[in-house]
Amino acid sequence: MIKTMFEHLKKHPGLIPQFVFLTVGLTGAAFYLIRLARGPHVTLWDKRNNPEPWSKLDPTYQYKFVAVNTDYKNLKKEGPDF
Repeated sequence: MIKTMFEHLKKHPGLIPQFVFLTVGLTGAAFYLIRLARGPHVTLWDKRNNPEPWSKLDPTYQYKFVAVNTDYKNLKKEGPDF
C-alpha cells in the first residue's frame, strides 16, 4: 500500500501537500486523544479505588482555569466531611 502511495505521488506531485496535511492532521488528532486520556487528574478512570474524587478536593483547590471573581485562598468548606 505504501509502495502504491509513493507511485501515485511520483505520477501526481500535486498530491504531496494533501498527504502532508493528512499526515499532520492524523498525528495531531492522535496526540490530542492521548492528551485527553492522560489529561487532568480530576477525571475519573478508576472507579474501584476512588469512587468519589470530588470529595477529596480541598475547598481552596482552584479547578477552574480562570477564576475572575473567586478568591480560592479565602474560601471555606460548606458542608460536612463524609
